Amino acid sequence: MSNKTTAENLEKRFDQGEDVTDYFDLAKASRPLLEKERINLDIPHWMILKIDRVARRKGLPRQAQIKEWLAQKLKEDEQSAA
Repeated sequence: MSNKTTAENLEKRFDQGEDVTDYFDLAKASRPLLEKERINLDIPHWMILKIDRVARRKGLPRQAQIKEWLAQKLKEDEQSAA
């Protein structure tokens, strides 16, 4: 394999499990649309109790359970709109 660094060469090396991160400036890396944004959400206590019960059963933190439900609902909504 050539030592020349090309997109094709990097892709092959990556596919073979080689670490290619040295070729990228990770300080400038971004993940558009995946950046987190903090929100405040007021939820009745009875809902919190139910969310916590489901989350505990699944072994998830409360926040992860809420995000999972939101992602499912958004996916369902997107599919029904299509």
